[in-house]
Amino acid sequence: MNTEGNHEVNSFGQGFVNFAIFFSIATKLVSSATHVTHVELHRPDKRNAMNKAFWREMVECFNQIAEDPECRAVVFSGAGKVFTSGIDLMDMASEILQPEGDDTARMAWHVRRIITKYQETFSVIEKCPKPVVVAVHGACVGAGVDLITACDIRLCSQDSWFSVKEVDIGLAADVGTLQRLPSVIGNRSLVNELALTARKMYSDEAKSCGLVSRVLPDKETVLTAAMEIAGEIAARSPVAVQGTKINLIYARDHSVAESLDYMATWNMSMLQTQDLMKSAQAAMEKKTPKDVVFSKL
Repeated sequence: MNTEGNHEVNSFGQGFVNFAIFFSIATKLVSSATHVTHVELHRPDKRNAMNKAFWREMVECFNQIAEDPECRAVVFSGAGKVFTSGIDLMDMASEILQPEGDDTARMAWHVRRIITKYQETFSVIEKCPKPVVVAVHGACVGAGVDLITACDIRLCSQDSWFSVKEVDIGLAADVGTLQRLPSVIGNRSLVNELALTARKMYSDEAKSCGLVSRVLPDKETVLTAAMEIAGEIAARSPVAVQGTKINLIYARDHSVAESLDYMATWNMSMLQTQDLMKSAQAAMEKKTPKDVVFSKL
C-alpha cells in the first residue's frame, strides 16, 4: 500500500492527494479543504471485476475512512469504461468451487466463513459513519448492485444499466442485494423480477423506481455531480451528518417507536456540541454552512 502524498490532477481539474493505493481500488483525499475522499474501483483492464484482493482491501479502506478525521464524505466510482462487471470468476473460482474441509460439514463451515467475509466487504460501507455517494457509469453487474445498495446516495450516467446477475451463474445473490434492494426501491414485485430473471434495468427505470436519485448525461457529469453533493455534505457539521446517517440506517431496521427512542438517546449527548451554536449563529448572520469552521470528529 502506498501512503505517500503523491499529487495528481484528474480530468475535472481537481487536485487529488493519494493517501492509500491498493491493488484493486484507489483511495484519494480530494483536498484537505473539502474533506471529501474519492474511492475508485481501479481494475479498468478487467472491467473493474472484483478479485480476491478487492474483498480484503475494501474492508481495510473503509475502516481507515471511518477513523480518518479529515474525511467527512466519500465519493465512490469506477475507472475505465464501466462501473463494474461484478465478481472476477476466473480469479475466485478455486475459493468458491473447491472449499477446504475433510467432510461436508467442514466444507460448509468454510464456505460460510467466505460468504460472511464477502458480506462484510459491502456492510463496511454502510457501517462507515461518513456518507457515501456512488457515481455509476456503464455496466453495474452482480456484486456491483450489492455494493451500490450499501451506499447512501446513488447517481448514474445515462448509459448505465444494472443486473442482479447471480441467478445466471447458478447462485442466489448472497452479499447484500436481496437484503437491501427491497427497502431501497420499495417495490418487492420489481425486486423479485430483477433477482429472478437477471434482466438489465437501464438508467431511466433505475431513476423511476428509486434505485438512483439522478441520471446525468455521461461519466464526467455524474462524477462531478457526486463530488458536488459530497462537498455539500462535508460542509455541514460532522456531528450532525454522521448522526443523521447512523439514525437513518437504524430507523430502516427498527420500528418507529424504537427509532424515536434511539434518536432521543443519541441527541441527549450529541446536542451538547459547539456545532449547534455555530450553525445557528451562521444562519442568523445569513452565512452558509461552508462559512463555518467545524472541529474534526
